Amino acid sequence: MKDTKKVVLLPLDERPCNFKFPYQIFDSEDFIIDRIEPLGDKKIPADVSEVSRMLKEKCKDADIAVLAMDTLLYGGLIPSRLHHFTKEEVMERLNLLREIKSQNNNLKIYAFQCIMRCPKYSSNDEEPDYYEYCGEQIHQLGNAIHKEKLGISSDYNREELLSKIKKEDLEDYENRREFNRSFNLEVLKLAKEGVLEFLIIPQDDSAPYGYTAMDQISVRKEILENCLSDKVIVYPGADEVEMTLLSRAMNEVMVKRPKVYVKYASVHAPYLIPSYEDRSLGETVRYHIMAAGCIQVDSVSEADFVLALSAPARKMLEAVTQPASNADYDVERNLTEFVYAIETYISEGKPVTIGDNAYANGSDLELVAILNQKELLLKVAGYAGWNTSSNTIGTALAEGVKYLYYGSNKKHMEFLLLRYLEDAGYCGFIRKEITEKELPALGMNYFDIKEQNGVVSELVKKYLQDFADTKLTSITKHILIEDIKMPWRRMFETDITVSYR
Repeated sequence: MKDTKKVVLLPLDERPCNFKFPYQIFDSEDFIIDRIEPLGDKKIPADVSEVSRMLKEKCKDADIAVLAMDTLLYGGLIPSRLHHFTKEEVMERLNLLREIKSQNNNLKIYAFQCIMRCPKYSSNDEEPDYYEYCGEQIHQLGNAIHKEKLGISSDYNREELLSKIKKEDLEDYENRREFNRSFNLEVLKLAKEGVLEFLIIPQDDSAPYGYTAMDQISVRKEILENCLSDKVIVYPGADEVEMTLLSRAMNEVMVKRPKVYVKYASVHAPYLIPSYEDRSLGETVRYHIMAAGCIQVDSVSEADFVLALSAPARKMLEAVTQPASNADYDVERNLTEFVYAIETYISEGKPVTIGDNAYANGSDLELVAILNQKELLLKVAGYAGWNTSSNTIGTALAEGVKYLYYGSNKKHMEFLLLRYLEDAGYCGFIRKEITEKELPALGMNYFDIKEQNGVVSELVKKYLQDFADTKLTSITKHILIEDIKMPWRRMFETDITVSYR
């Protein structure tokens, strides 16, 4: 990179995937990531006034800004579903970006704003309190309403569902959706005016029909009517988007559009609709690659790097159910040939980044075992296998982009170690083990482990060390687990500090 670039990053929230991963991958001497902090704490929003003040100050001399609009407008991802702000208050924060751009016209602003999700289960862990008793019914109602509008029969009876949801709760939910959707449309105006260089509108936990899908239609209509398709894209995702936009920014600074060849473990995988998503994997991958400022190509020879995806043939299962002894994974997916190809590409000098999206919410432990046996774990340009398929793909692509320009170094190795420990060790195995075998005796449960740093953190560290010693044998000598935290005091995510030695 010819000149040092200052990049202001406003994360989606304080979880490691949003606050740490982008920094760990991209921060360097000539691409300096300046994060805005402190943020909130799960349902407690960030101080939006202080966020606005810091953003304005930091952007005065910045070259690039990557912004989570949900943090700027509402204080974070979860607070975006719970807030009681007026439209006037939120509009004032939105207008701040017009002011910032006018004061620093050379600043390139890359932003993203989620379409509010509608989970299919009843839980108030990340939603309003009433979602605990009627979340599943609200999701089903959205499906019924959407299909009714389209003239399609639904499996759910609208009137029956309405009888199970309190009127005031449904009004609150639908009003929140209308409020947030109105600001999805307001943010589009920033793209049209040229305030935003590029905008992603990701769908968190999406589905083909329902409230979220209907909101997507409204947003798409506005994009088409204003000819914004080259500046605004809509696709499944959320927690990986900061990394995607940093990839795009880095590629534009480097004046390069990297060519990416996609290698699937199954010829049927491109047609699979991944869990928690609303469209085929093949189409979603093309969105991710384009959003990252890259282009998909049809041959390995013309590619700058390879994105290797481990997805099954048809139905994607949860990582806790593995090994999946069925045709989708064992017959119509050729994992042996998949790793053989990865090994071949690497031996020929072609960088390979692995998006291990065989399962939702964790790595494919069989794949990790083969990579370990063949001593490929630290020879890849990237690896990810966490949460949704889109989270995994966006992370793996970001690693590939950074590797393309900077190659392998200590930070690269440490992020790989982190992914194997967290995605394979914790998400793929340990999370379930501790939840089932340890928490009951401690008087805790999956959603409440009381503290960020305590007895559960120590258990996770102990289990992770054993996993490293027994399952990551080819690289365990390089792994130094320094600290473990449980950021939201629950089992879903963890915060691992690991060093490469």
